[in-house]
Amino acid sequence: MTDVSDGVLHTLFRSEQGGHEQVVLCQDRASGLKAVIALHSTALGPALGGTRFYPYASEEEAVADALNLARGMSYKNAMAGLDHGGGKAVIIGDPERIKTEELLLAYGRFVASLGGRYVTACDVGTYVADMDVVARECRWTTGRSPENGGAGDSSVLTSYGVYQGMRAAAQHLWGDPSLRDRKVGIAGVGKVGHHLVEHLRAEGAEVVITDVREDAVRRILDRHPEGVSAVADTETLIRTEGLDIYAPCALGGALNDATVPVLTARVVCGAANNQLAHPGVEKDLADRGILYAPDYVVNAGGVIQVADELHGFDFDRCKAKASKIFDTTLAIFARAKEDGIPPAAAADRIAEQRMAEARPLR
Repeated sequence: MTDVSDGVLHTLFRSEQGGHEQVVLCQDRASGLKAVIALHSTALGPALGGTRFYPYASEEEAVADALNLARGMSYKNAMAGLDHGGGKAVIIGDPERIKTEELLLAYGRFVASLGGRYVTACDVGTYVADMDVVARECRWTTGRSPENGGAGDSSVLTSYGVYQGMRAAAQHLWGDPSLRDRKVGIAGVGKVGHHLVEHLRAEGAEVVITDVREDAVRRILDRHPEGVSAVADTETLIRTEGLDIYAPCALGGALNDATVPVLTARVVCGAANNQLAHPGVEKDLADRGILYAPDYVVNAGGVIQVADELHGFDFDRCKAKASKIFDTTLAIFARAKEDGIPPAAAADRIAEQRMAEARPLR
């Protein structure tokens, strides 16, 4: 057994990061599907979390990612006040090369085999159209198109929730929730990031963007010839002088031993999952006087939307729930100050308390 797989099993069974209820390895040779479905907790209700389609370097890496993401969803759903536990699925492979209708249908059958313990949705590499296909084999599928009874693109409310988190951070740090004339750097202007730009510009914030895809940057600059500028890469962005808020909106691990020491922003608040590269980074941020809005709290707008889809989607109802991310984030900052701990630790305490007080799903 490799060192990586040893690490995966240690995480699953023995470490404080574990505690997962169930991990399912899925394979369909006919379609080429290889997937991992991880259920961290069903204490608050059926596990809810998206499906990531990604070309992992190894199967062990895919399992490890599924475990980490599932655990994060337990905390996210708890802090969002949802009656759902945490789960996540990953499909191994390059979606540009291997994604087919047959593969998605096979994946849907595996999700359905769990009998409702796991509800899936979109994530990196999967889209609304994919969920429409999965739903043909599995009724526990959200993030579908409105034409197929779904809520559509969940990135709309994800970005709105991040925006509310930024407003809460501004209220806590500067005594005013307004972001007018604040300078905000966004790393990643794809699904969520480009909506976030719209919220910020509507309020009069100055925005600096970067993305590995030139077309994504060009789309934003063409739409906003004033008030938005671009830099070459994330390394440049985090060192930008005068930055008030840094918003990581791409993949995880953005806050690490290399980036935290050079951050110029006073606030970190973004849509990416698992922004803290390892335990201890949250303290490094606090020691530098940087206010961190926990990622799984502020990016919960999307999961609020897909959860609502299970009960008959209503956008106004969802937006009202997502607006409460402002209050939740403020409460976390207050708890952190009261307990003398970083906001990430305060959020974990609140989420863990809710899960501990719940009765396990039978």
